[in-house]
Amino acid sequence: MAINGRLKCRSCRICNGKGCAGQLPGMGGVFDSRNFQLNCESWKKLRESAEAGGSDRSIHKIEISPSRLRCGPVTGAVENIGCENERDFYYPYLSFADSLGFGLCVGDGCPDEKLELGIEALRKINQTSPGRKAAFFLKPYPDPVLERRIEMVLPYAEYIGIDIDSYNIVTMRNLVNLEKKTAAQLRSLKKRIPVPFVIKGVFTEEDVELVRNVMPDVAYISNHGGRVETRIGGTGEFLAGYSAELRKFSGSVWVDGGIRSRLDAQTAVFYGAEQVIIARPLIRSAFYGTPDKIRRKFL
Repeated sequence: MAINGRLKCRSCRICNGKGCAGQLPGMGGVFDSRNFQLNCESWKKLRESAEAGGSDRSIHKIEISPSRLRCGPVTGAVENIGCENERDFYYPYLSFADSLGFGLCVGDGCPDEKLELGIEALRKINQTSPGRKAAFFLKPYPDPVLERRIEMVLPYAEYIGIDIDSYNIVTMRNLVNLEKKTAAQLRSLKKRIPVPFVIKGVFTEEDVELVRNVMPDVAYISNHGGRVETRIGGTGEFLAGYSAELRKFSGSVWVDGGIRSRLDAQTAVFYGAEQVIIARPLIRSAFYGTPDKIRRKFL
């Protein structure tokens, strides 16, 4: 199913954040896409480090099945991706990932329609894939708003996570009231959520401390593909530096950012990720209807 619109991605031969530097809204990133670029570069640097230590062959032996991969929790189809209407994106994107056997992630956004369209897409997928669920990632709204959103997604939720860094997303500033959540708030939410709880947006030492205090089921390393203003760095280097620590205080570690190939995914798993989330390559393939391209790249 084709997605209506004109894709804002520049469709560079090598997707590394250089062709769309600073393209916001769109598919670029902040700091002239510096973190987007560092995300992509970090996987190669980690492989070079493994090679220097004699471990590179172990990376190539890692099996990457579709169930190891997830589509990114993408919203903002009109302003960021180039769709004609917000509704045009969610079902084609999620059903495309579903057809590949990938795990599903659904994002939250402003206005509420974005989350509602994600739920609607899951409901439609369930007509052909009964029982199919997704990891839902909710923005850090004030707790009463969050509680209503949790009730909305529960029937379709495999996981529920809080996007802890999204209060600082440039494209959402002045649109909605988001807040920086405390450990106490997150612990309270975790107690009330009957499915595995995820902290998404782990990318600083402060975030690691939050994981220590909350002990979520999943610690999800992310800098929103380089689209949130945070410290300068790549998610790969953060994974390598903190995955062992994060596993002490969470049941699983996930990562996204700059994953462009099966080898990148293997590298992420080698350095401690249980789930690997991809977005831009999947968006592009879903837009143009090229599932074989994704299979060749990742499986």
